[in-house]
Amino acid sequence: MLKLLTLFCVIYAAHGLVLPASILATYSDAFARTQMLALASAAYSSNPQHCLDSKFTNAQLKRQIYVKNCALVNNDVCSGYTAVLHNDKAIVISFRGTQGFFQLISEANKSIFESQMSWIAGGKVSKYFGDAFSKVWAAGMKDDFAALLTQNPGYEVWVSGHSLGGSLASLAASYVIGTKLVDGSRVKLVTYGEPRTGNKDYAHAHDAQLAYSYRVTHNRDVVPHVPNEDFEGYYHNKFEVYYRENMKSGAKYTICNGDEDNGCSDGLWITTSIDDHLHYFEKDISAWGDKGCN
Repeated sequence: MLKLLTLFCVIYAAHGLVLPASILATYSDAFARTQMLALASAAYSSNPQHCLDSKFTNAQLKRQIYVKNCALVNNDVCSGYTAVLHNDKAIVISFRGTQGFFQLISEANKSIFESQMSWIAGGKVSKYFGDAFSKVWAAGMKDDFAALLTQNPGYEVWVSGHSLGGSLASLAASYVIGTKLVDGSRVKLVTYGEPRTGNKDYAHAHDAQLAYSYRVTHNRDVVPHVPNEDFEGYYHNKFEVYYRENMKSGAKYTICNGDEDNGCSDGLWITTSIDDHLHYFEKDISAWGDKGCN
C-alpha cells in the first residue's frame, strides 16, 4: 500500500496536481481533530496527564521535559513530553510552541531562520529549531523514548506539535527514523500551524522517510508562511491538509500533494491571521491543553 501511495505521489507531483482525498485515504479528520490535537494541546499543560486521562483510555505520561534558555529569546522555555497509549498501541512524542517564538513571529523577526545546520536525514534546517530539538532530546526525552520502545515493542509512534512545536515534531519524527530507532512505517506525524522548518533538500528527505505525515493548516494562519519561501531556500514538506474558513465538525478540507502547493494555503494572497494560528478545530490549543483538554 505504501509503495502504491508513493507511486501516486510521484506521478501527481510531476504534473503539479493535487491528490484526491480518496487516494490519500490514510488521512483521518477524526484522528487529527480528536487524538492528535489533544496530544499537541497537552504539551501546553503543566501536567499532560490530565489531557491523556480526558481523551484516552489506559494512557500514561512518561515525563515532561523543560529546557530553559533553549532559544534566541532570553528565558524562553522549550518543552515536550513522551507518553504511551496502551489501548491505541502507540508511543507519543509531543512538543509545544513557545512565547518567545511567537513574539519573534509577531515582530516579523527572521533572525531565527538566518542560520542553518545540516540534518541527519539530509538537507539543512533552521539552527534555532535544530538546537531546540537537540536540547529537549538530550535533556531526557531520548532516554524516555528508548525505554518506551523497549517496554512496548511493535507500538506505533505518534508525533505531534503546534507552532514551534510542529517544527520540533517534524524533526523528531525524522530523527527517530534517520537514526534507525524506528522504521518509518510505524511513525505517524500530524502538526498544526507548523512554520517552514528546513530547505528543499530537507523537505524531500523528510518526504522519503514518512508515508503518514500531515501538516494541518487553518485558513489564513500566518505561521505556516514564515519564513517566506524565497528566504534562504526554506521549503515545506508534504502533505498539507488545508481547512479554509472554519474547522467545525464536518468542515471541508483539501489535501495537497506538493510540498508547496497553490491548491492549499499557498494559494492565498493574505495570510496574516494570528487568531487562526491559535485556534485549530475550534479549540484555543494552548488554553484547551492547559485546562486538561476539557
